[in-house]
Amino acid sequence: MEYFSFLDAPAVFALVLVILGLAIIFMGVKIVPQGSEYPVERFGKYMRTLTPGLHLIIPMVDRLSGEVNMRERVLDVPSQEIITKDNAMVKVDGVVFFQVLDAAKSEYEVNDLENATLNLTMTNIRTVMGSMDLDQLLSQRDEINTRLLTVVDQATNPWGVKITRIEIKDISPPRDLVDSMARQMKAERDKRANILEAEGFRQAEILKAEGEKQSAILEAEGRREAAYRDAEAREREAEAEAKATTMVSEAVENGSVQAINYFVAQKYVEAFQSIATAKNQKVIMIPMEATSLIGSLAGIGEISKEVFGNSDKPKRSDGPWNSGNNND
Repeated sequence: MEYFSFLDAPAVFALVLVILGLAIIFMGVKIVPQGSEYPVERFGKYMRTLTPGLHLIIPMVDRLSGEVNMRERVLDVPSQEIITKDNAMVKVDGVVFFQVLDAAKSEYEVNDLENATLNLTMTNIRTVMGSMDLDQLLSQRDEINTRLLTVVDQATNPWGVKITRIEIKDISPPRDLVDSMARQMKAERDKRANILEAEGFRQAEILKAEGEKQSAILEAEGRREAAYRDAEAREREAEAEAKATTMVSEAVENGSVQAINYFVAQKYVEAFQSIATAKNQKVIMIPMEATSLIGSLAGIGEISKEVFGNSDKPKRSDGPWNSGNNND
């Protein structure tokens, strides 16, 4: 019995050592998931950082400081009141996106990384937006976001953090200020509408004046052309009259009296036509001898016969008006 007890003690001790060794080995094996990193401390001092994958550490000598999330995270910036450069009170809130690039710095350089980043962002929002006018706050959000991103990213760089984006979500002016802005916007739009309307009237007047100018030019061109045509017609008429007068003069020189009768009858008929077509006379009473008018017309007929009848015959030496003189 004592023999078996003596053999059981070493076996039990060896078994305990094996179990303890296996436990120590399992304690030294660490698996780091994707998106996380673990800083390792040896006797309280930072030694290295475990990246995603399988790692071995020295149990009871090395210690994991804590899991550091390496993925991009988002923080909601609570609403806060800000006094602008022109003393307007507005409420502003936003959102911050950041990512840890150095797990050791984020673990040892700052305490409570998220809270520190949030407070730093809120402080810089008040600083940046407080140096701008209200109109700039409402119209230059991209510039505000850029300036905030630059300032906060530089401040968090020693913590191993990268600020990827800062966005201002809402800017809420007071109600009375909103009403004033609405009235100002309405007045500005009315002003632009009046300017556009006046510009339209001005353009219309310019086009109308241009049209009248072109119309006057065309009308003057027409009058000039008409005057030219009238002058040409009068010139032709004068030439015909001069030619007829010449022919009459030649006929008179040759002893023909019917040419003179022709001109007298023509003027007689024209005068009678003018009197008959006058608009200011309704009844015309003219003492005249019908036989004289008929005789004048007969004289015209004789002259026509002599002119057109002798055009097909050879001309005589005494001229076309001698036949009428012989008939007399």
